[in-house]
This record gives sequence, structure tokens and C-alpha cells, in this order.
Amino acid sequence: MDKNATSGGLTPLRERQLIEGCQRGCAESAHELVTAYQDRLHAFVWRMVRRDHDAEEICQDAFLRAFQSIDSFDFAYRFSTWLYTIAYRLCLNLMRKRKDYSGESDFSMVQEDGRCESDDGVSEGVANSEEAERLRTIIWNSVEELTPPQRATVLLFYRESLSCQEIGEILDMPAATVKSHLHRARNRLKDKLEGQLEDDWSILRFREAAGFAG
Repeated sequence: MDKNATSGGLTPLRERQLIEGCQRGCAESAHELVTAYQDRLHAFVWRMVRRDHDAEEICQDAFLRAFQSIDSFDFAYRFSTWLYTIAYRLCLNLMRKRKDYSGESDFSMVQEDGRCESDDGVSEGVANSEEAERLRTIIWNSVEELTPPQRATVLLFYRESLSCQEIGEILDMPAATVKSHLHRARNRLKDKLEGQLEDDWSILRFREAAGFAG
């Protein structure tokens, strides 16, 4: 993949071409954008709302709203940032209606398919062992304890590789607040896992985000 590709696998030039195509009413351009982002968007939304039907509806609504407003798209931003902003707000609206929204918490670094990151999260030997399955279960149980803003912050940073500035734009919070969420998230998960894994904690190694120490 091109090192300059977006999270949807498109180069910035190709993404701009597709957006401009959508602005001209090109259905094929819209289809390519949906194909590029639908899986990752669905994974993010599902982790937020935890219901298949709700996740499907939110993703469809997010794309629909994005394309309805495509003429006003600001090319200073990435399409993914805009799309995730729309989806995140739809998630919050649904969660408030379900009354499962609250305001604080944290987490850290696993891939959306449930695999721990072997390069800088879990050692290669552990990643392919039964122990890895136990770790995944513990970690994802911890994720479910996070509040929506913190859960979204962690998913966008560790899975989508977005910067704190970009995450702040999506979640409508200062970049400093995003960094604070991530910092507390790593500490909280570390404390939680230390209590459950005892001597096994040494097999986990937290990836440090640029700009602040562990």
C-alpha cells in the first residue's frame, strides 16, 4: 500500500478525485468511496454501539449525510475525518436514546479484529498462543467499560492511526484532551491487567504515543 494512502487505502490524490466526482454527481465515485471506508467505519461504529442492526443503520446514515453535503466538503480535511465525525455523532445520539451514555473512562491498543498488535503490543510468541486469546478477552472486556468519548478516542488513535488533532476534530475536543484520554487509558488498562495477569504482565508492552511519556 502507498505509504501516503488514507485509512481507506486511497492516496490523497485519488480521494480528492473521487470527492470531486461525487460533487459532479458521479455514482461510481461514490461507490468507490463507500467501498474504501465501509468496513473500517462499520468496525468503529459497532465497537461504539455493540449492535449489528444499529451499526448498519448508522453507517448507512453517515454515508448518506456525507454525500448529501459533499458539495460543501472542505479539502483541508480528510474524508475519513468528516465521515467519522458524522458517524460518531450518530452513535452518541443513539446511545443517549438507549440511555447507555455517560461521561468518563479509558483503554489501549488492540486491533479491531480482536488481535493484539504483535509488533509493539504483544510478543510474537504470545500472539499465536492460547494465552493471546485470554488476553484478548480481558482487554476487550476492559474496552466495554469505557465511556463513548474515551472508547472512540482509543479506537481512532490505535486502529485508525489518526493524530490527536484529527481525533479532536472528530470528537469536538482539544487535542490536549485527546492526549489526556489516551494517557489515562493506558494507565487504567495497565492497572487492570496487572491485577488479572499477575506475573504475566511482562508479556505486554505498551506503545507510547508521540508527545507524552507513559
